[in-house]
Amino acid sequence: MPEPLICAIILSCRKGSEMVVEVNVNDIVRLRKPHPCGGYEWRVVRVGADIGLKCLTCGRRVLLTRRNFERRLKTMVSQAATE
Repeated sequence: MPEPLICAIILSCRKGSEMVVEVNVNDIVRLRKPHPCGGYEWRVVRVGADIGLKCLTCGRRVLLTRRNFERRLKTMVSQAATE
């Protein structure tokens, strides 16, 4: 019985060691599933523990946790110029 518990702890440690995605305000990202309006591309409007996104098709704004955002992210379409 203790073995599955140990395996779960090891898996959570491995999962926590994943690299954090570098994202900035005004980046354009493509998510895996479309928004109900049919759009795949979003503009990043807020960065922090939560990521704020604005749909480029309909203009709807959503707020995702960073973890949820990283799971749903497919590609970075364009990155904003950083100073």
